[in-house]
Amino acid sequence: MTVPEETATAPHPVNPRPAERGALKLNYSAISDVGRVRKDNQDSGYAGPWLLTVCDGVGGAARGDVASGTAVSVIRRLDEPPSPAGGVAPGDDLLARLGGAIHRAHDRIAELVEEDRALTGTSTTATIALFDGHSLGLGHVGDSRAYLLRAGKISQLTHDHTFVQGLVDEGRITEAEARVHSHRNLILKALDGKHDPAPDLFLVEIELGDRLLLCSDGASGVLEDERLGRILGDGTPDFAAVELVRASLGAGSSDNVTCIVADVVADTDPAPDALEPLLVGAAAELPRRLGRHHHTGLFHRRDHDTGEQPVVDLPGDVEFAIPSDPIDVETARYAPRPPQRFFWLRRLLIATILAGFGWIGLAAAYHWTQQQFYVSEHDGMVTIFRGLNAEMPVVELSHPYETTDVPLDRLSEYDATLVRKGIETDTLAKAQETVDRLAAQQVPEAAQ
Repeated sequence: MTVPEETATAPHPVNPRPAERGALKLNYSAISDVGRVRKDNQDSGYAGPWLLTVCDGVGGAARGDVASGTAVSVIRRLDEPPSPAGGVAPGDDLLARLGGAIHRAHDRIAELVEEDRALTGTSTTATIALFDGHSLGLGHVGDSRAYLLRAGKISQLTHDHTFVQGLVDEGRITEAEARVHSHRNLILKALDGKHDPAPDLFLVEIELGDRLLLCSDGASGVLEDERLGRILGDGTPDFAAVELVRASLGAGSSDNVTCIVADVVADTDPAPDALEPLLVGAAAELPRRLGRHHHTGLFHRRDHDTGEQPVVDLPGDVEFAIPSDPIDVETARYAPRPPQRFFWLRRLLIATILAGFGWIGLAAAYHWTQQQFYVSEHDGMVTIFRGLNAEMPVVELSHPYETTDVPLDRLSEYDATLVRKGIETDTLAKAQETVDRLAAQQVPEAAQ
């Protein structure tokens, strides 16, 4: 198995298609639940024979469900049998297709925001696993996660693009502290149609018997790896997916919860042959919504419906209906917010306050200058000036304060030069002392 330690944009070394190993396929299950707190499900997920993906919408009032549903509608087009590589290494082809799909989803979100400014600030995470029967490529942006369970041991495949993950990487906080950090939901990368998503793209070597988990942070944010591994290793993919959601909500998750579980089985295994692709969460609801969505959650429905639905065969250019829901409670994801009421009044008030402080500062500076004195020349006489011995365009920094009876031409050439340049004295008393000294040093008229 190859796991990226840092952001990766090139494939990691992988053993491509070992000759001794037959083709593999996936036996999968997917479930998404709105949870106990949220009014709407902003998670979207898709599971098919060649593709698994989880997208967690960000934006609250800016409709993160639209972003996640749109991303999945674009990414799911990758779910098709692999074609001959045509001279391209199989791993390279997987990563190229993943990168292309992520950027197409990013561009589609940009188009939606351009068409409807009410969506400004919407974005989504994206964690994608693309399978070709032998190798697995992963594409990742945000804080949804992919895990691998092998021989009872769980490993996290993806690296969170979050503020707290940076603190963990720097050794400033622990993983346990990151789970309760006040800024644990601050995402540094997402598909938002505005900033370059710069996805992590890498290959993972998989083996017969491996089990994969893709999930939103509604699960990984409350369940530690050890518990995730115990639940993931129990029963069929259907059972494990349901139990992961149940455990997440029982552990106090306040977010939507989406889990996709897939077993890597032999191509000759008949069990998964009857599986249909599954579309879950906002991606399954948005195309058919004509009014407000009243999905209440896995453990609040009488029939305990898991929310799994067969994929709807939508046209490639389908537009999502965007109902006029009230403002959502999801404000913790740190997406840009729409302008607040009285925005201009607030700005005017702030500007007025800043201007007031500016005038106070200028008044204080002027008062200080009027406490400064120096000795210079005015109309041929030694004069005491009040202010600063400096010049500025338009503004006068000093003025004559007291003219003495000491003519400049009665001073020695040295003293006269000092007076013309200005003799700094700071206080009035010192200025008067300087004048007295100059008067005592006058040259007698007879000597001139």
